[in-house]
Amino acid sequence: MFRRRSEDEQVSTTAVIEDQVRDPQAPKGRPTPKRSEAQSQRRKAVTAPTDRKAATRQARDTRRTEMAKQRQALAGGDERYLPVRDKGPVRKFTRDYVDSRFRVAEFFLPVAVLILVMSIIGSLQSLSLLLWLVVIVAIVVDSFITSFRLRQQLRKRLPDKSHKGAVAYGLMRTLQMRRLRLPKPQVRRGDEL
Repeated sequence: MFRRRSEDEQVSTTAVIEDQVRDPQAPKGRPTPKRSEAQSQRRKAVTAPTDRKAATRQARDTRRTEMAKQRQALAGGDERYLPVRDKGPVRKFTRDYVDSRFRVAEFFLPVAVLILVMSIIGSLQSLSLLLWLVVIVAIVVDSFITSFRLRQQLRKRLPDKSHKGAVAYGLMRTLQMRRLRLPKPQVRRGDEL
């Protein structure tokens, strides 16, 4: 267990290593640097301050700049700085498809407030219950039609891309009022895609 290997075992292991073909794209084509050289290179690469408060301040500043870039991307639609959930051609097409038409679900919040006010008034309570039913059925029907057509368009326009989660992403976008959607809509209603 703790004995030294014999010379025959050492020769056989080196022979096996030499017989293996080296991958041509492997980065190793130079001698291994000495430990002192590697440590000095690592020390040069790190620019973090030694003071804890300064390090915290620097981390906060970098986080702030990243969030500012992300906010600008959400407002302007710049693909480079968008969050991961909003990146890619499939998500962009889904956003444009949802934003190009009126959707029943985007009016849910204003209608819900109206129904709430109607339910407080005694004479309009039965009408408010009927309106709830109509709104919910209209949202379900519109969501079904939107998801069916969106799947169809995604298969037609982006057949080689993964459509995983795109329909749910589009339906969640329909629930938001148009002015509050992020990333901001890039197409006007009625525009052809």
